[in-house]
Amino acid sequence: MVTRLLLAAAFAALSISAASAAEPPPGKVTVVFDRPIPNIPGKSMKGVVVEYGPGAASPSHTHPKTAFIYATVLEGAFRIKVKGQPEKIYHVGENFVEEPGSVHEVSANASDTEPARLLAVFVLDTGEKTLVTPIKK
Repeated sequence: MVTRLLLAAAFAALSISAASAAEPPPGKVTVVFDRPIPNIPGKSMKGVVVEYGPGAASPSHTHPKTAFIYATVLEGAFRIKVKGQPEKIYHVGENFVEEPGSVHEVSANASDTEPARLLAVFVLDTGEKTLVTPIKK
């Protein structure tokens, strides 16, 4: 009986480790500016640098429903898919937009060997504090 319990516990631990190992490493997000827009009451601009190491990605997510987002790739390449649009790889200097209410289905470093970095500029309601909400599966 004790042997069966130990085997079951070991199997469970290995299953959890294998599932965790299959998930890509997360990225790093840094807010680099946050400023109210003086001629548009109630709206702000937030600049965010998103950095992914080799093979890193974010889970599917949404942004605040009021957010319009413009992003430019600064380093490396990003694999991006916004719901309703085809998946595309964006390279240094290329940009994309996300309309308010978009679902960001894929956000990943397109390389398993090089880092990637982009600047995303959000225009959104000033009171918004949560910029990313993961989609629960």
